[in-house]
Amino acid sequence: MTLIFKFWIDLLAILLLALGIKGLSKVRSAREANRLAATAMAISVVGVLIGSFGSLVESPEAWVWIILGSALGGFLGAITAQRVAMTAMPETVALFNGCGGMSSLLVALAVRFFPATDSSFGFVETISIVISVFVGSITFTGSIVAMAKLKGWLSTPAWMQNKIRHVINIALSAISLVAIAGLLGGSNSELWLLIVSSSLLGIGVTLPIGGADMPVVISLLNSYSGVAAAAAGFVVGSQLLIVAGAMVGAAGLILTKVMCNGMNRSLLSVLFGGAIGSTPSGGNDSGEYVNITSCSVEECALTLEAAERVVIVPGYGLAVAQAQHTLREVTRALEGNGIDVIYAIHPVAGRMPGHMNVLLAEADVPYEQLKEMDVVNPEFPATDVVLVLGANDVVNPQAKNNPSSPLFGMPVLDVQEARTVFVIKRGMSAGYSGIKNDLFDLANTSMLFGDAKKVLGDLLLELKELGISAKA
Repeated sequence: MTLIFKFWIDLLAILLLALGIKGLSKVRSAREANRLAATAMAISVVGVLIGSFGSLVESPEAWVWIILGSALGGFLGAITAQRVAMTAMPETVALFNGCGGMSSLLVALAVRFFPATDSSFGFVETISIVISVFVGSITFTGSIVAMAKLKGWLSTPAWMQNKIRHVINIALSAISLVAIAGLLGGSNSELWLLIVSSSLLGIGVTLPIGGADMPVVISLLNSYSGVAAAAAGFVVGSQLLIVAGAMVGAAGLILTKVMCNGMNRSLLSVLFGGAIGSTPSGGNDSGEYVNITSCSVEECALTLEAAERVVIVPGYGLAVAQAQHTLREVTRALEGNGIDVIYAIHPVAGRMPGHMNVLLAEADVPYEQLKEMDVVNPEFPATDVVLVLGANDVVNPQAKNNPSSPLFGMPVLDVQEARTVFVIKRGMSAGYSGIKNDLFDLANTSMLFGDAKKVLGDLLLELKELGISAKA
């Protein structure tokens, strides 16, 4: 009876998790989907306790660890959810991916060194343990490195940009294969060698990757955590963990492919080619700006007043300034006066997939106004004003007209096709690619220098003085 009850609980958790993953693809359903996924995890915990009830009765001290672990994990999760800033969300996701990898590693170690029975491990069990240890170690160290680089705590050493890094990573891979062969032969002595070599491999692969490619890395590490979890499911005989890990792994791979397409980068070039702009590019790519036009907030407000259609292009600078709510007040004022406003979302805007969608949803921007790149690009020629907020590489025309540029071939937003473009930016610093943005030199582009939140606040005041304000 207990096994049948656990089966139905696991099935319910799997269905809820699948619905949660599906719902995350839409802004409107994302919040409810997150609740469904959290409910699925809570139900799965109940299922594990029910399935292990007999063992827990025989080992009362296990309840102490379960209660302490649940209380500590729940407390840290609640604190993180309440306090993490939107700009720190990519680092948080990387950290969570690392925690998933470490969990799978610890499960495999526990089963290997403290088996429930005296029976020897079969081939499937051994392979599952090997995959959990290998992928879990890479996921953990790689995710920690990704988090540290996003936080600015860690930079890529100069020697890691040379080809010597490939020699080191190949050597670590060979050592890992030797350790795996020993484990498949029934020995435990190579387990620690595998942990050390695969952990160093995770660092060696992730450390050379720069900020421009970090969205791809985060997606890939998310997939790794799913693979490690699925392997851990085979280790402990949990069908729920196998299915859930497989779904996360598959979803992460699909998202990784989407990110690579959005950056016109192959996965191999991301992992083994180093970062975009890791070395200074020559020619016009890194040249000086010669035709910069700056304007005042008042000029921008007057242009917006006369516009019929406005497109907002959000970037990471908007998240850094925490200006999404002020932006929403500005767009409400424009909409209240009959001006059509939409938001153009590039697949890799921000520092992780969906970063801008979440940021704008936090400010109650209607999901109908969020337009994907393929949908909005044909509409730019009929657009009166484009307001670029902290975006850089995703609006760089070099991607289409400069074959020598590292960005050439990358799908970008065609904002230069609009009648007028205003770029709100702190200064003239380059984006993640490290190259000049030709958009800033165009005759129809004007720069508004300053913090996005302050500039938008001043713009809102100017609009009100012109009689443009949100209608009640």
